[in-house]
Amino acid sequence: MANQRLYFIGAGGIGMANLVRYYLLRGAEVAGYDRTSSALTAALEKEGAAIVYDDDPKLIGEPWRDAGNTLVVRTPAVPESNRQLRWFRDHGFRIVKRAELLGEITRHRKGICVAGSHGKTTTSSMIANILRHTPEGCNAFLGGILRNINSNFVSAPQSPWAVIEADEYDRSFHHLSPFIAVVTSTDPDHLDIYGDEAGYLEGFARFTELVEPGGTLIVHTGLKLKPRVRRGVDVLSYSGGSEGDWHARDVRYGDGELRLTITGPGVEIVDISLGVPVEINIDNAVAAAAAATLAGATPQHIKRGLEEFQGAKRRFEIWNDGKDGTPVLIDDYAHSPNEVKASIESVKRLYPGRRLSVVFQPHLYTRTRDFAPEFAAALSAADEVIMPEIYPAREQPIPGVDSGLIMKDVKCESKRLIERKDLLNLIKNSNFDILMTLGAADIDRLLPDIQHILKGKITPVGEGA
Repeated sequence: MANQRLYFIGAGGIGMANLVRYYLLRGAEVAGYDRTSSALTAALEKEGAAIVYDDDPKLIGEPWRDAGNTLVVRTPAVPESNRQLRWFRDHGFRIVKRAELLGEITRHRKGICVAGSHGKTTTSSMIANILRHTPEGCNAFLGGILRNINSNFVSAPQSPWAVIEADEYDRSFHHLSPFIAVVTSTDPDHLDIYGDEAGYLEGFARFTELVEPGGTLIVHTGLKLKPRVRRGVDVLSYSGGSEGDWHARDVRYGDGELRLTITGPGVEIVDISLGVPVEINIDNAVAAAAAATLAGATPQHIKRGLEEFQGAKRRFEIWNDGKDGTPVLIDDYAHSPNEVKASIESVKRLYPGRRLSVVFQPHLYTRTRDFAPEFAAALSAADEVIMPEIYPAREQPIPGVDSGLIMKDVKCESKRLIERKDLLNLIKNSNFDILMTLGAADIDRLLPDIQHILKGKITPVGEGA
């Protein structure tokens, strides 16, 4: 592998970047394309990747124009119309999806694969943060930036373990061969791929069939999923409550802390102070403890990993704690109705009696169309909702589908639709107690300006100023 060349189309995507890093560290020659430069692509270039920002095939470097010695890796987010992708196809290159490359890695290591409509990024990040302190360590391919190391990739070349966030979009997780698999949730999503809830659940059932004999499937209690495991695979249940083979007890809040004890078969990890003390992380911590224990972590490793866990960027990330008297600012990647509901409930529990304003940018026309009433119900728990236009990502507009489809059914004391370009000025001219940005869109790019506005330090210089 050390002499192989790889070309990544969509290199700056959060899921692609960790593979770029993995192969750079293995001595491969790596290049790629992304639509726009970012802090992540800048970091990859500094680490040795040659990245271009125009899909003109002429920009493909000469070493990567050899079909016999170049593997092309693509993400489903890149359309078939991409000119570089078409050039590689026309010239007979082997082209694989990101998930296929991850699948190859799991066949050479023991994969700990975390799947779910929500919770998978935080849970896989927790597992990685625990295992990186164990003697064997781990390699980890995460869907978010682990703030403890400011990277989405953990490297331990000699470790047998590979922690992987198993993405269900485009059935990507069907390429994996887990030794330990975790299923956090199966709330319907990506119905443009799966058709309906039954199809979505069938996709997860197929994932459970891939766990290798001698391995273990860890499933949250109460899911509609009916696992189909092979002979020789153990099945364990878990929850953040009192149910399941692994569960939490003695949960208590106070002085900005969330403390709990996690119990599993023959294991008890006492009085953990969660590093990111929000209710939605109780389930994630229990799942992480179960998986890490199976990978050889001791209760001491687990307690340390969970207490020192700083979270993944964009997963309930506190940008301003408000202790200086300025408004609290929290960002969360929540982009399904249940995630939005859980995030809002967590804020309400952390800051009882205070006014919560939410900026939610819907992600994808299909998701908005399929779940508009559920999004409206979840957002209605906030005191104020501000909603920019839909972020289309890979999709073309659908007639009749816009942010108003959600907003018309939101029931809270204040709500408004707004163009994204006007958001910073609205924030500048409004008063907030707690402001939370939600969604899988690119709203996070405005967070530095939003933070500065709320702290009253500068006038916005970015978009919408």
